[in-house]
Amino acid sequence: MTTIAEQPKGMTRPKQWSQEVEENYRFQLAGYRDEIEYKSVKGETPNRWPENGYIKKLQRKDGLFYYFNRTRECEDKDVPRTKMYTY
Repeated sequence: MTTIAEQPKGMTRPKQWSQEVEENYRFQLAGYRDEIEYKSVKGETPNRWPENGYIKKLQRKDGLFYYFNRTRECEDKDVPRTKMYTY
């Protein structure tokens, strides 16, 4: 089920960590821009940890899975490498 995702209008890079940065970091590790692209490709919402709402598991485009911890995974050195898209 592959549909064309809405294309972003712009992209910025964050200066400091936030929950939104953590969210996009996890999607980008799995090969997606963000949740919008993930939903358009997979047709489902990602599994999340009930305690804090962070993403628990993502399926990559090749069918393999990424599993994430309950705690922050985006280290300070990775924050400026993360892309934040605007629509």
